[in-house]
Amino acid sequence: MRIDGSGTLRAGCVLCPNPGPMTLEGTNTWILREPGSRGVVVVDPGPHDERHLERVARTVQEQGAQVLMAVLTHRHPDHSEGARYFSELTGAPVHAVDPEMRVGGRGLADGELLEADGLRLRVLATPGHTDDSVCLYLEADGAILTGDTVLGHGTTVIDGDDGLGPYMESLYRLRDLVRENQVRTLLPGHGPILTTPAAVLDSYIDHRESRLAQVLDAVNSGAVRVEEIVDRVYPDITEQIRFAAMSSVRAQLRYLSLNGGLPDGVEV
Repeated sequence: MRIDGSGTLRAGCVLCPNPGPMTLEGTNTWILREPGSRGVVVVDPGPHDERHLERVARTVQEQGAQVLMAVLTHRHPDHSEGARYFSELTGAPVHAVDPEMRVGGRGLADGELLEADGLRLRVLATPGHTDDSVCLYLEADGAILTGDTVLGHGTTVIDGDDGLGPYMESLYRLRDLVRENQVRTLLPGHGPILTTPAAVLDSYIDHRESRLAQVLDAVNSGAVRVEEIVDRVYPDITEQIRFAAMSSVRAQLRYLSLNGGLPDGVEV
């Protein structure tokens, strides 16, 4: 399973050496360039790992190209923390939804077209993993850069108790886009590229709906506290990622509560 160096005609991955339970093999930094052009867009420079950031900048330089902008898919440090140093290395502005993440750049609006020396990227607001999460549609390659909204393997953590509703809407939106435009590839923020986008999104949606049913079953069986529900729904969870399961359960309970599917007395 090759990740570093994988991609499409216009997109290439530089894998950051920061593997872990939440980052899988590491953070995927994407270098995007229209064939025959010099201008480059870098998506998610990554954490503040100077060797990685310098490698990304050097890779662009060795291609005889220049970084015109960097774009963040969301605020989490494993994607954004190195943005300031990367901007200093390359002189490129960093665009992001969250104003605090920008470095000489601007915001990202849903539907906005980003253009750089012939390269065209469409911004898709896909809140859920975080409220500032975006995906980027690279139509010329039939590809979507998904950040942490869809991963190369495993499932995504919902950041915030109110995030599951928006996340489900984001998944439905991506699935519709994939089907209507025959998107061929998903380029995730972690893990390998995905070449069966419709099947992956179906699986993500089915997984979330199944988890909601399991949480509701746990509640109906007498579990009322988040810890109790985690024990029933995620019996094999390790302590290392238990916090992620608790975050997901809180989001699921909030979703059920807002949609009238939760009995009284349950911790939300």
